[in-house]
Amino acid sequence: MSGNHNTIAATGPVQPASEQANAGAAAGHVSDDLHGRTWQTASDEDLRVGLEKAFDYRGDVTITRKDGTRIEGYIFDRQTGATLEKSIVRVIPQDQSIKISIPYSEIAGLAFTGRDTAAGKSWAAWLKKYLEKKAAGEKNIELKPEKLD
Repeated sequence: MSGNHNTIAATGPVQPASEQANAGAAAGHVSDDLHGRTWQTASDEDLRVGLEKAFDYRGDVTITRKDGTRIEGYIFDRQTGATLEKSIVRVIPQDQSIKISIPYSEIAGLAFTGRDTAAGKSWAAWLKKYLEKKAAGEKNIELKPEKLD
């Protein structure tokens, strides 16, 4: 790891956090692009940006702590403070019903490991499918949601 960059593994080159934050946002589907990727933090700002993305992500995220332990679960809340020590992320660990709080200052990296259940289900995606079916001449168009795993 070098400089003021973080790495998104699995695809693409090293990008500054500011570019990662904007990648996909213009297209309206930030979380669609994150599944299977890791977010290695090189600065406090990189960590804050990554945790905001993790909060918006609707799948499980694996948090790697600085001590090397990992917690995989759903991030349902975060409280940002003036420092990393005063900021926390709240997680429901996978296959458990407990809720835990992790200070930002203990987090070394993130991995977007679970499927984002909302990926591709925006209004724009629905409208595109509808218009494609209408253009194909279909009548009584009915778009049903897909079943969750």
